[in-house]
Amino acid sequence: MQDPKRYTITAALPYANGPIHIGHLAGCYLPADIYVRYLRLKGKDVQFLCGSDEHGVAITIKAKKEGITPQEVVDRYHVMMRDALNDFGISFDHYSRTSSEIHKETASEFFKTLYDKGVFDTKKTEQYYDPEADQFLADRYIMGTCPVCGHEDAYGDQCESCGSSLNPTDLKNPRSTLSGAQPILKETTNWFLPLDKLAPKIRTFIESHSDWKPNVFGQCKSWLDAGDGLQPRSMTRDLDWGVPVPVEGGEGKVLYVWFDAPIGYISATKEHLGADWEKWWKDEDTRLIHFIGKDNIVFHCIIFPAILMEHGGYILPDQVPANEFLNLEGKKISTSRNWAVWLHEYLNDFEGKQDVLRYALAASMPETKDNDFTWADFQTRNNSELVAVFGNFVNRVMVLNKKYYDGQISSQGEWKEIDTQTLAEVREHLGKLETSIENYKFREALQALMNVARAGNKYLADEEPWKTQKTDPVRTATVMNVASQITAILAVASEPFLPFTSAAMREMLNLSDSANWSAMLQSAPMLPEGHQLGESKLLFEKVEDNQVEAQLEKLAQSVPAEVEATAPAIEPAKEEATYDDFVKMDLRVATILEAEKVKKADKLLKLTVDTGLDVRTVVSGIALHYAPEEVVGKQVCLLANLAPRKIRGVESRGMILMAEDEDGKLVFVQPGEAISNGMVIA
Repeated sequence: MQDPKRYTITAALPYANGPIHIGHLAGCYLPADIYVRYLRLKGKDVQFLCGSDEHGVAITIKAKKEGITPQEVVDRYHVMMRDALNDFGISFDHYSRTSSEIHKETASEFFKTLYDKGVFDTKKTEQYYDPEADQFLADRYIMGTCPVCGHEDAYGDQCESCGSSLNPTDLKNPRSTLSGAQPILKETTNWFLPLDKLAPKIRTFIESHSDWKPNVFGQCKSWLDAGDGLQPRSMTRDLDWGVPVPVEGGEGKVLYVWFDAPIGYISATKEHLGADWEKWWKDEDTRLIHFIGKDNIVFHCIIFPAILMEHGGYILPDQVPANEFLNLEGKKISTSRNWAVWLHEYLNDFEGKQDVLRYALAASMPETKDNDFTWADFQTRNNSELVAVFGNFVNRVMVLNKKYYDGQISSQGEWKEIDTQTLAEVREHLGKLETSIENYKFREALQALMNVARAGNKYLADEEPWKTQKTDPVRTATVMNVASQITAILAVASEPFLPFTSAAMREMLNLSDSANWSAMLQSAPMLPEGHQLGESKLLFEKVEDNQVEAQLEKLAQSVPAEVEATAPAIEPAKEEATYDDFVKMDLRVATILEAEKVKKADKLLKLTVDTGLDVRTVVSGIALHYAPEEVVGKQVCLLANLAPRKIRGVESRGMILMAEDEDGKLVFVQPGEAISNGMVIA
């Protein structure tokens, strides 16, 4: 779609069983907000929609632990998340919730429409049932001994000790977390979305979007091309918390949370716009874009589009720019271990510094691979970039204008080559910023924004108006006019990334609200000669060492000692190898193109990798730690000259280098930045 009439932008519904942390922000809310604010600056018609995801088993588990109702749980976190995101400057047009009546009506209508059209397959299956609690058990209500590592408190869907994905029937000595009783298998009826039958439609849709980010397109293709292909997935659950199944036989059942949650985008639009909602979801001149994290790709790219297609009448997502995961101080963010930076706590600890965190997260956004947030980097970004570059330039311009011209814009005068060159360079950076945002490369766009400030600083340093004011005041007036125009450009261009700073600059510059993207790109000055400026103030202040130390201490205290004590010990060094042994190894950068499970081998994945020299097959024992769709698109370190070896009938040519983290999970040894396949690791 070249030039849509309007944009429907969604950000993943945050799950209402805990507060927002920086991983959520970097994953989808900040990139979505940057993109939306940019579109608004360009005068586009946009609706930015989100809301709390309030159904699912985790809610009921939390409620039982706290001795309160599920509604009380979601009421608490809905308000906390909504307010924190608003205070952080995430500019939703509407933030709703999936426990609302309009959402229940919308989700029920979707299910009933698909049911009446005969889309669902009705299946009887055996599921675990607690005879003492008299109810069927969701996966998380079942615990037992992990068949992989022997951990005695593995859940029915995953062992948190070794990371293995499980089915409830895999557990040894299963027990109900409700009563402690041994569950029994009991027959139940549920309705399944037949993804296997719908696969041709889904494939056509996915393959029409080869322009999606490689991690998104690759993961979708991996699901489609897996050995068993797409499989039917139940759209109902035997639970009492959620949207009731609205058909005969649905008593005591609710809609699967991943059926009803994405429909929350539609119900939020209805709630917000009333009768005007349809054009945002049914008009072909509307562009639908979902901002999500990589763990939600299958739901937004395969399951939700399948539901929309089978219902009929709805547009499908045009883009799904999913981000990877953000780590914290070198470790995976963990809510259960309280290893996180919580947004509401940050807003209390760093009052008025929303833009500093926005800047630090945008600069380290995990767009193509997992990335790391550290407090040291946060401090450096603020002190060395926001304070020393951006803030320094703006402050110098405001102070000199006040000193020389009583806070008015000076006359333009006659331009020299350096004036035209500097403004041309600024416009070149703006072009880069524009192109980068439109391609969802927000880190690159942020760098372009900072390059505008750097160009302004260099211009002042080269022209030294504080010196020429005594010798050539006419020239000084021209320099200050040019510098002031760059400042006005910064005030507008920074709004997607630094909205609070942008608002403060607009006030300082007395800049009209009509100063948008188009006005910024015009040749006419944004601040005419004689324009009266407002009062100047410092935009940023330094983050001190003691503030960073306090945050690191908070992290250290947040993780229980007994959890830290369970971390695996570092293995001792292996026996000494000679240099001649080492140089025999051909270590190269490669990219995983495809991945699938090896049949009858729980631990093995068959990987197709691009080595830069060729495309080859490598069998890797990582299937207990990664699903095939999770590894597609990753750059890895490959031992390329390992002698070929047949593993379960598949010839493997090489070895992917992995490390084991403190939780016992295998993690990829990856290059620090994306580089060309085939580059030798020396």
